[in-house]
Amino acid sequence: MDKKNALRAGALAAGTTLMMLLMSSPALALTRDDGDDPGKGLSVIQTLGLYVAIPLALFGIIAGLVMVLDKSHPSHRVAKPGADKAKAKA
Repeated sequence: MDKKNALRAGALAAGTTLMMLLMSSPALALTRDDGDDPGKGLSVIQTLGLYVAIPLALFGIIAGLVMVLDKSHPSHRVAKPGADKAKAKA
C-alpha cells in the first residue's frame, strides 16, 4: 500500500512541476522593457566571489568576533561530561 501512495505522490509532483514549466513563458523575457539597460554579465570568478566567497568571509568574521568577544562566565560554559568529576579527584 505504501508503494502505491508513493507512486501517486511522485506522479502528482512530477505532473505539477511539468504543468508549471509548460505554463511559464520564458519567451517574454526576450523582449526588453522601457528603460531597461542591462550591464555586462559577470565572469565565473566574479560570480563565485559574489555568491560564495563574500558570504563565507562574512560568516567567518562574525563567528570570529563572537568567539573573541565572548564574555560569558566560565561556570556557565558547557563542559564535557565527567569533567567535573576529574577536577574533584585531583
